[in-house]
Amino acid sequence: MSVGIGILIFVVAFIGGVASKFVIKPAWAQAYSVTWSDELGTRKVDIPYGDGEANTFDLYLPKDDTKEHYGLVVYLHAGGFTSGDKSDDEGTLAWLCSKGYVACGINYTLRTETNNASVLTQSNEIKAAIPQVVEAAAQAGYSIDKMAIAGGSAGHTLAMLYAYRDAADAPVPVVLTFGAVGPSCFHTEDWDNYGLDRDTDESRQSAAALFSAMLGELIPVEEVESGAYLERVKPISAADWVAPNAPATVVAYGTHDRVQPFKASLRLKAALEENGVDYRYFECPHSGHGLQNDNAVYRQWMETVEQYLDTYLPVE
Repeated sequence: MSVGIGILIFVVAFIGGVASKFVIKPAWAQAYSVTWSDELGTRKVDIPYGDGEANTFDLYLPKDDTKEHYGLVVYLHAGGFTSGDKSDDEGTLAWLCSKGYVACGINYTLRTETNNASVLTQSNEIKAAIPQVVEAAAQAGYSIDKMAIAGGSAGHTLAMLYAYRDAADAPVPVVLTFGAVGPSCFHTEDWDNYGLDRDTDESRQSAAALFSAMLGELIPVEEVESGAYLERVKPISAADWVAPNAPATVVAYGTHDRVQPFKASLRLKAALEENGVDYRYFECPHSGHGLQNDNAVYRQWMETVEQYLDTYLPVE
């Protein structure tokens, strides 16, 4: 199966990532989304970090500019790797800024039918952006001493890749990652929501096409059949990079998710457990990709995110 067909599968399969948030938010959720105003601080938009048209970030700087150091929280947008924009998370970024953090939303080159953008190239763009985010904050008078990185759906995958794969190269320590419903690994037996677990010629062709598009490199069907593809996709498999020194982690997944494979999240959970990482894993037993049917669990997840921010990135 051609990579061109893989791109089509990629777009169709993950366009549901756009719907990774509540359409109607419960009243309690208003505490975690703030309408931006100049009373909160200063916002600098569309700061370039690379040569690509999408290589820009927004910086939210808190009103109090007198502290010696600040914590940075990067939040990466959802959209199935094919859509979305940093402005989609304005409410979340404004909330983080209102708590006293330097907050940042980063755009990355989205996958289309006519380019070769992939999860790998997108993750590399995020890696290239972070030092420039820290530098831009410093130039504005906000010295960063540690950071957290987070996101939803596709953005969650990219956040985990930075936290587990790239943190050693970060300009400041990465102490926390949080997010929801991001694919973390690519074992075909876990991807039953797309029928990739059936161990047939058709399922192996589909897996090769989908994973090729996500990696941005051709994966032969033979490698799927032999299992050799797992080493090929390691650069985009966040769970494979979890180590004992991984940042603290707070994640949430829906057991009925038809966009990202729920079983893959169990491998992430196992990796965090085996490596002794301080983590909290929230399972929403009645929800899909939007975590829409488990209000109590969703609220507990958000409250835990705030607790972990206060613990690992205290505003002093």
